[in-house]
Amino acid sequence: MKSKNVTIIDNKDIGQRIREEREKLALTRADLAELIELSDYYVGQLERGERQMSLPVLIKITSCLHVSMDYLVLGKSNNNEYTIHDSTTSVYTNERERNDELYDLLDKCSQHELSLIKKLVQTILPYI
Repeated sequence: MKSKNVTIIDNKDIGQRIREEREKLALTRADLAELIELSDYYVGQLERGERQMSLPVLIKITSCLHVSMDYLVLGKSNNNEYTIHDSTTSVYTNERERNDELYDLLDKCSQHELSLIKKLVQTILPYI
């Protein structure tokens, strides 16, 4: 008798991970919907686990949220091309020496300017 490795895909868990990653990027549901060229109602259905997405939609969402498909679908990562960052660890901590010019510029900014820069980066990040 052959044993089958069956992985159950839980749409509610996937939806929760979509919501969490979207919120980490400070994107509204409407923002994400616009980025993936679908309605915010559809994104809401995905986040609530009421709907299963197609492969092209899965690819768009993982790309926009900068997470792996393994993470989004199964809740784990195989350390492929994407990196999942712990929110307590800075993405650029180990790179500071190579980015002194950028840090020097940021150090000269006011809190308001830093807030605007942060929003700008959050807006363009899904496109790069």
